[in-house]
Amino acid sequence: MNRSDSPSLSRELKREARVATLQDGASWRPAIGLGVATLLLAGAVYAGIATGFAGLSFPAQAEGSLLRDGSGQVRASAWLSQPFTGDGYFQARPSAANYDPMAAAGSNLARSNPALTERVAASTAAVAAREGVAPAQVPADLVTQSGGGLDPQLSPAAAQLQVARVARARGLPVEQVQALVKANTQDRQWGVFGQPRVNVVTLNFALDHAARAP
Repeated sequence: MNRSDSPSLSRELKREARVATLQDGASWRPAIGLGVATLLLAGAVYAGIATGFAGLSFPAQAEGSLLRDGSGQVRASAWLSQPFTGDGYFQARPSAANYDPMAAAGSNLARSNPALTERVAASTAAVAAREGVAPAQVPADLVTQSGGGLDPQLSPAAAQLQVARVARARGLPVEQVQALVKANTQDRQWGVFGQPRVNVVTLNFALDHAARAP
């Protein structure tokens, strides 16, 4: 190779290197653009449209199905169970999470675990004494924990067992309390799925309103 060819060869190599660098950068641009577009469309545009549609179509549910008192203060959510104290309230299912939305969980105890058997037996005796019935009359959902620990629903039988106590504590006619139970009973989903259930949170909220009514 002649020495005179070296500068031209060097320039050619540099030119090829620049072309390769430009092509490399060009191949990254579509990937970066696609990533940014996906982030904006899926993370911002879609979320904004879905949130806006939900707020317009289902305003109460989009806000969390919140229950407010007469002054507008939030007292509960219709879909999160919470503890109630006093004989004037219907009691919900026990909660392994202590009714804490940040710690939703079940007990994870197997049916063969002696600790579960002992706890259910103790809870059954306590509920039977509270309601003035025999232990055999206590529905299972009053003494067993739900999988998430936050379910506000009870079976109609479990709610009916508490009617007499609540009516007596509040000085209300049994018929009025039963009517409130019926008003807060949900049927099977679309008449097919699940079982009828009573929302304890909305039921207790309705009881408080009934007590304040003139």
